[in-house]
Amino acid sequence: MLDEGSTPIEDADSVFAAAGGLPFFVALVDRFYAGVAADPVLLAIYPEPADLAGARYRLSLFLAQYWGGPRTYDAERGHPRLRMRHAPFAIGPAERDAWLQHMNAAIAALEPPAAVRARLEAYFENVAEGMRNRP
Repeated sequence: MLDEGSTPIEDADSVFAAAGGLPFFVALVDRFYAGVAADPVLLAIYPEPADLAGARYRLSLFLAQYWGGPRTYDAERGHPRLRMRHAPFAIGPAERDAWLQHMNAAIAALEPPAAVRARLEAYFENVAEGMRNRP
């Protein structure tokens, strides 16, 4: 994937660095959860909707690690096992779409380089559908 005048972003390490490192992913998750906090469709599936701090922390660490950053998530929680961890929550098309809408809005608000944005959006599209466990 190339931006005009830029180098390809071919691996996760490149995405982490090109995005701006851990501060980018913390800001991304903070913006995402600002949307979640005002979304009744998504709040309904959070076990503690009044306190999203734990979810924010875990998602920030997971995304930073996934995209090539520190391996803190693994050290604290072990293998991500995304499907298993999300299985108890009813995630259908409405939840998937709301989640993706807030994540894409967070990406757009942070204005990462186009190649980073494309990689993130493609990844989140796949993950959002992959977590769906209801028709």
